[in-house]
Amino acid sequence: MNLFHNVVIFAFTLVFIVAIAACFVASPFGKFSSEKMGFNLNPKWGWFLMELPAVLSFYYFYFKGERALTPVPLFFLFVWSVHYLNRGFIFPYLMRVPKGMKSNFSITVVVMGQLVTLLHGYLNAAYLVSYGDHFDLSWFADPRFLLGIFCYYFGFFLNIHSDAIVRNLRSKEEIEQGDKVYRIPFGGAYRFVSNPSYLGELLAWLGFALATWSPGGLFIFLISLANLLPRAISTHRWYVERFPNYPTHRKILIPYIF
Repeated sequence: MNLFHNVVIFAFTLVFIVAIAACFVASPFGKFSSEKMGFNLNPKWGWFLMELPAVLSFYYFYFKGERALTPVPLFFLFVWSVHYLNRGFIFPYLMRVPKGMKSNFSITVVVMGQLVTLLHGYLNAAYLVSYGDHFDLSWFADPRFLLGIFCYYFGFFLNIHSDAIVRNLRSKEEIEQGDKVYRIPFGGAYRFVSNPSYLGELLAWLGFALATWSPGGLFIFLISLANLLPRAISTHRWYVERFPNYPTHRKILIPYIF
């Protein structure tokens, strides 16, 4: 238990550090990639390597716990498995990276991301099967669980749909020809905001934090917010500056508000 508490303290200290750093430097991947933050990887490999510790650490610590085969932890094991099947394997596999394009996923992002996902996996798995004391069958009827799961799946599918819209902006022919093309995305939640994928991810982790009512859930929501909010602002500004005809009614992250 002392180890768990110490990791929690370290994790939330990291949230504070990331929040400060993200205000000055956009995460160096994609359109904001930079050689100043270390050499770059192919984004497919970058995403895969960055998310891999979340899978390995979660399963390792989950199956060491005494409640691993009880209903509520098993439900969250399913949620976790589906989430990282998509995020760690399907999402990078489906990326449309122009043939011959210079790699644009900084090794700094990979290493920092691996630290976050390692903590994420440990904190949530250990809490579910060893330290959380509210995961009996009655938790399935708790308002925090019900609201959290609704929020999680709404955000999860918003994230997947928004990623698909952006991915399809580049045709397979352009990918084969090595054309690095940027276009304005339309449809779905892009009718309202410039960053619906980030909004979906934040809603998913907010929902996960509510549904688990755990320090690990709160950690991944806060560190995602610290990273994605400044990036969303930079992305919106990038679209406005690059495309003179960019829709003026679109907000940055929250429809009609921000």
